[in-house]
Amino acid sequence: MTTRKADAEHGTQPTAPPHTQPGTRNTPLTPYARLPRRHHDRHIAHSTVDAFGQAHWLLAAREPLPGRGAMKPYDAVVVTVDADGRDHATELNAVRARYPRIDALPDGGFVVADARSRRSEQHVQVFDALGRESWSFRVGDAIEDLLADQAGRLWVGHFDEGVFGDDELSHPGLRCWSAEGDPLWTYEAEEGASQIYDCYALNVTDESVWVCAYSDFTLLEVRPGRAVRRRANDLEGATALAVHEGRVTFLGGYGDDRDRLVDAEVGHQDVRPYASGRLVGADGGPLRARRTVSRGPRIYVQEEPYTAWTVLDISVPGV
Repeated sequence: MTTRKADAEHGTQPTAPPHTQPGTRNTPLTPYARLPRRHHDRHIAHSTVDAFGQAHWLLAAREPLPGRGAMKPYDAVVVTVDADGRDHATELNAVRARYPRIDALPDGGFVVADARSRRSEQHVQVFDALGRESWSFRVGDAIEDLLADQAGRLWVGHFDEGVFGDDELSHPGLRCWSAEGDPLWTYEAEEGASQIYDCYALNVTDESVWVCAYSDFTLLEVRPGRAVRRRANDLEGATALAVHEGRVTFLGGYGDDRDRLVDAEVGHQDVRPYASGRLVGADGGPLRARRTVSRGPRIYVQEEPYTAWTVLDISVPGV
């Protein structure tokens, strides 16, 4: 099955909409973190913002070559920039991921996963704070998002090629794992309830996880020890979301709505939109191809060439 997902991270969406339409509320991003220039000569394999607000770049000497054969391990470095702009580097030995996804763990270590894998491959590597591999395991093929929470649990959302593929670990669409590879939680759709065919948007906080997934885009609220709460949602195609004090803000959509922002009230059974506009760059211009990370009230955005992170924070008054 192929969904209609518009992949903003890889720049395959249609031309961006105009950003000067009368009556359109433009919301600019705020600069957040920047990769130090002395590291710009390396290939940026992946980048993220962790549960504690630190930005990380996974850098390699050159781009890992994709292919169907065994991946030759390569050395990499993680450059970390904290909220005060201070940076440090951690060398990682023998990384195997062709299509890396990285996040930081609360003990100072890192998890690096290959987004594509065969069932025979231990495609998730956990490194300690010194950059040494501690263990490896599987979480399933076709990783859309991998986000660690403050307790070190790994929340993994899958896209459709995993959900409908031959790797049963991916079939639920969303799972939670320990940093040692133990399964902790699996999404199970009740009869007649929303299936996750493609995990479009995943927001991970310390208390809850929020999901907006293809095909009906119901807003799912996951809290440990409780049943999943489902709220009907008529907005299609959001690729990121922020949640704060009964408000949810969706970013994205199909076609000309790739930069759409919609504010909605989180009701008991549904979400109720009340305002919309466009997200623009920190300079007021249209957004380029991008990555996003959703953490509580914040949507972090990283545009090409992926050397800087910006942020939309809906907990800030006036945003």
